[in-house]
Amino acid sequence: MTPYRDWDNDSGVNAYDVGPTHIDVEFKSGAVYRYTEQSVGSMNLSQMVSLAKAGEGLNSFIQRIVKKRYSAQLR
Repeated sequence: MTPYRDWDNDSGVNAYDVGPTHIDVEFKSGAVYRYTEQSVGSMNLSQMVSLAKAGEGLNSFIQRIVKKRYSAQLR
């Protein structure tokens, strides 16, 4: 997994991993969730990948837009 930059040190996201049709997000609690094109839509997935790479806004986006629409809890 790639460490999440979190420029403001205020995120619940710890790391992420991008696949061809998904993003796995590890939260600071240790939980890992998979979000897919099917579960959140391709536009939301694309935005999540952009935010993850930028290191800012991913946790907020998940809380405001995606909410609990993950496809699986991996850990």
